[in-house]
Amino acid sequence: MEGPLPAQELSAFENLERLDLSDNRLTDGLTPKELHGLSKLSKLKHLILRGNNFGNQTFKVLGAQLPALESLNLGSSLYHMEVHLSIKEFHGLSKLSKLKHLDLSGNYFGKQILRVLGAQLPALKSLSLFDSRIEGPLSIKDLANFSRLEILDMGANRLNGSISPYIEALSSAKAISLSYNNFNGDFPSQDLCRLKKLEEFDISYNDFEGILPQCINNISSLRVLDISGNRFIGNLSSSLVASLNPTTIEYIDLSHNLFEGLFSFSSFANHSKLKVVRIMSDNSKLVIETENPMGWTPLFQLTALALQNCNLNKLTGNIPKFLFDQHRLEEVDFSHNKLKGNFPFWLLENNTSLRLLNLRNNSFEGQFYLQPEHHINVYSIDVSGNHLDGRLQENIGKITPNLRVLNISRNHFEGDLPSSIGDMSSLNVLDLSFNRFSGKVPTELVSKCTTLIVLNLQNNNFQGEIFSKHFKLSALMMLQLNSNQFTGTLSSVLSTLREMYLFDIGNNSMSGTIPNWIGNITMSGGTLVMNNNFFEGHIPCGLHSTFLIDLSHNSLSGPLPSCLDAPSIILLKGNKLTGSIPKALFNSSSLMTLDVRENNLSGTLLVEISTFSNLRILLLGGNNFSGMIPIQVCLLKKIGIMDLSRNSFSGTIPHCFHNISFGKINTTDLAFSQSYDTSSGFYMGETSSYACLLVRSHDSNYVNIVMPFDILVEVEFVTKYRSSSYKGGILDYMSGLDLSCNKLTGGIPTELGQLSSIHSLNLSHNQLRGLIPEKFSGLASIESLDLSHNSLSGEIPSTLIKLNFMGIFNVAYNNLSGKVPDMKNQFGTFEKSSYEGNRFLCGPPLENGCSTIAKKLNPKASERKWYEVDPTVFFASFSVTYIIFFSMVASILYINPYWRQMCFNLIEDIMYWSYFTILTPLKRLSNRLCRH
Repeated sequence: MEGPLPAQELSAFENLERLDLSDNRLTDGLTPKELHGLSKLSKLKHLILRGNNFGNQTFKVLGAQLPALESLNLGSSLYHMEVHLSIKEFHGLSKLSKLKHLDLSGNYFGKQILRVLGAQLPALKSLSLFDSRIEGPLSIKDLANFSRLEILDMGANRLNGSISPYIEALSSAKAISLSYNNFNGDFPSQDLCRLKKLEEFDISYNDFEGILPQCINNISSLRVLDISGNRFIGNLSSSLVASLNPTTIEYIDLSHNLFEGLFSFSSFANHSKLKVVRIMSDNSKLVIETENPMGWTPLFQLTALALQNCNLNKLTGNIPKFLFDQHRLEEVDFSHNKLKGNFPFWLLENNTSLRLLNLRNNSFEGQFYLQPEHHINVYSIDVSGNHLDGRLQENIGKITPNLRVLNISRNHFEGDLPSSIGDMSSLNVLDLSFNRFSGKVPTELVSKCTTLIVLNLQNNNFQGEIFSKHFKLSALMMLQLNSNQFTGTLSSVLSTLREMYLFDIGNNSMSGTIPNWIGNITMSGGTLVMNNNFFEGHIPCGLHSTFLIDLSHNSLSGPLPSCLDAPSIILLKGNKLTGSIPKALFNSSSLMTLDVRENNLSGTLLVEISTFSNLRILLLGGNNFSGMIPIQVCLLKKIGIMDLSRNSFSGTIPHCFHNISFGKINTTDLAFSQSYDTSSGFYMGETSSYACLLVRSHDSNYVNIVMPFDILVEVEFVTKYRSSSYKGGILDYMSGLDLSCNKLTGGIPTELGQLSSIHSLNLSHNQLRGLIPEKFSGLASIESLDLSHNSLSGEIPSTLIKLNFMGIFNVAYNNLSGKVPDMKNQFGTFEKSSYEGNRFLCGPPLENGCSTIAKKLNPKASERKWYEVDPTVFFASFSVTYIIFFSMVASILYINPYWRQMCFNLIEDIMYWSYFTILTPLKRLSNRLCRH
C-alpha cells in the first residue's frame, strides 16, 4: 500500500485490537476526515507499522487518535528523519498512557531519545532502539526514568565508554541487550549483580575485558548469557560455570574471547534446562574436555552446540560421547579441532531435526556415508579439511533433497560425481574443491541446480566441456573451475550471468577468443580469472568495473586495450601483446598491480605513469621498452615491487628512487593484507531463533561468501637467483627493484642506500661505472644484492658487513679491486663465485692473497718484465710520435712538387689496380649467379 494510512477504510473495524500494516509504503498526510476515522479504532491495542515511511507528525497523530495503544512498532519507519527530534515532536507520546511496548529500531535518533522517551513514557516496560545510530557514552540521566523498564534493546549502536554504574538504574530489568556497540572496561560486576530480576543479558561484540565475577550466581533467574566477541580472560571452570544457576540457565555463548586453560564440559551435567552452548575460541589456548569423568550422563537435551577451535578432547581426539544421549540437536559445530575417527553419521540418525553440521578442519577419515533414509531437515553439511576418501554415494542427492550447503572440499574424494546431485534442487553452495574427482561434470548438476550461487570445483581432475547448452546456472555469483582439465570455448550460455563476484576458469585447456560480453557477467568490483589457457585474439573492451583481471599465460595478441575501465589489478603476463601502454590506462588512479611481463610491448615509459598514485606493483620485465627511465616514476611512492628488467632502457638510474616506499609502508595503508570487497553474503531462509524476551537469532542460515584477497593475487618476482611466488598479505611487506639486463649507464646513485626497507636490489647486466656507494650500508633489510656484470671499479665497501639479512651478494665480472670484506656475519657465507671476474680482488674466499695482488700492482723496478709498460705512458708517447710523423710527411709534400706529384701518381695506380684486379672479377661472378 502507498500513501497515508487507510484510516477511512479501517474505521469500519471498531472492535479491532491488532493491526499489522508493516512493510508497505505508507506516509504521513492524513486529512481531518481521515483522522476522525482513525479515532474510531478505540479498542486498538497493538499497532505494527514497521517498514514504512512516516514523518515527524507520526507521534502526534497516534497519541491523539489511538490513546488505547499498548504496543507500537515503528521500526525502520522513520529512517529518513536523520535530524535529532525535539521533545516537542515526541509530545504526542505522552497521551499514550497505556503504552507498554515500543519498538523504534532501525531509525536514526540522537542520544537524547533516551531522555525524551523516559520523560514522555515513564511506565514503559519494553523498548527497542536497536540500530538507531545512538552514539557516545551513557549517563545516569539517560536511564534515570526507566525504573519500570523490563526489556531494553540498544544493540548495534555506537555507544562507548563504561556501562557502570548506569546499568543499576534499570532495577526492574529482565532483559538487556547492549550488543554490537563500543563499550569497554571491566565487566560491570557489582551493578549487574544487583539486578535480581535479570533473565537475559547480552553484551556481545563490545570491547569488555577482565575476569568474569563470581557474583553472577546471585542472579538466580538468569536464563540467557551472551558475552561473545569481547576480551574476557581467565579459566572458565572457576570464573563462570560454577556460578550459573543449573535450574534456570538455558542459553550461554562465551565465544570469541581470550579464555584459556582446561574446562570440563561435565560442569554442565546438571543444567537440566540447558539448550544452547556456544564456545568458539580465538586464541587456541582453551582446552575443552568432555570425557572427564568417564561415563557422566547429562540432564540436558541441547538444540545447538558449537565448540569451535577449542582443542576439543585434545588427548584422545574422540568426538564427545555424551552426544549419543542427545536427540534434539538442530545445530552442531565442532570445526577447527583435531577430532578423528570415522564420519559420525549417527549424529544425523539420532537427531532427525538436525539442520546444520559443521565438522570443518578436523581429522575424520574413511568414507562419507549417510544412511539411505531421507534427511529432509538437514540443509548444511560442512566436512571440509578432513581425510575423508572414496566416492560419493550415488544416491546422496535423494537422501538430502533439501540441502542448501554442501562443502566437502580439501579431502581425498575421487571418482565421478553422482548425477543425483541434480536432485538437490535447493542447493545454494557446492564446494568440491581440492579433491580427486574426475570425469565430466554431470549434466544434471548444471541443468537442475538452478539455485546455485556458489560452485567451486577447483583443483580436481574434471574434464570435458562444462559450458554446454545444458548450462542453466543463471543465479551464480561465484564460479571456480580453475586447475582442472576443462576444454571448449566460452559459450554464449554464460552471457545470461550478470552478478558474478568471481569467475575463475584458470589453469584449464579452454580455447577460442574471449567474447565481448565477458565483462558483463561480473558485477562492479568482481574478479575475472582466465589465466593459463589457450585463448587467443585481442583483449575485448567489455572488461569494465572489474577489480581483478588475470589473463596471463595465454596466446592473446594485439595492443593493450585503451578501454580497460579502472581495474585495480591487471595480470597479463606471458602473452603476445604488442604496442605501447595506452595513455588512457593512466587515467586509472585505482590501479594497484600491473603485470605485463613476457610480452612484446615496446615504446617508452610515458611521464603520465605518475598518475598511478595507488600503484603497489609494477612489472614490465621481458619486453622491448626503451628510452630513459623517467623521473616521474619516482612519484609512485607506494610501490613495493618494481621490475623493469630485460628491456632496453638506457641512460642513468634516476637519483629519486629513494622517494619510493619499497616496503616502508604504514600499517594503515596495507593493500594486500585485507579482504577487499570481493565478498558478500546472502540468507537462505529463516534464521535459527531462540525463544526468549529479546529477539535472538543465530544466523546459521547465513552464508558469507568470502574470497580473501591473498587467494586471488599472486605475483612472481626474481630474487636470490630464483623466481618465487608471493601472494596475499606478504605482498605488503615484500619489496624489490630489478633493473637488470638493460643498457643503463653512469654511476649507481648513492640515494639508493636510503632504501632501508627494500629486500632485493638487482642492477646486474648493465653498463654501470664508478664505485659501489658507501651508503649501501643503509640497506638494512636487504636480502639479495646483485651488481654483477657491470664496469664498477674501486673497492667493496667494508661497511656492507653490517647488512645482517643479506643472503645473496654478487659483484662478479666488474673491475673491482682491493680486499674482499672480512668473512664476518653474512659475508662468511658468500663463495668465490660472488667475486669472480674481478682480477684485482683479493682475500678469502678468493685464492688470491692480497700480498700477491699488491705485488702485481706495484712491482719493484728490478723485477719488472720488459713487456710491463705503464698504459698511460705508452699511449702518450704513441700519440706524440704519430703527430710528429704525420706533420713531417705533410711538410715534405707541400714544399717539394716532385714528391707531391709522385705521391698522387702512386695513389692513382693503386686505385686502377684495385678496380681491375678485384672489382671487375666480382662483377662478372655476380652476373653469372643471377643468370642461374
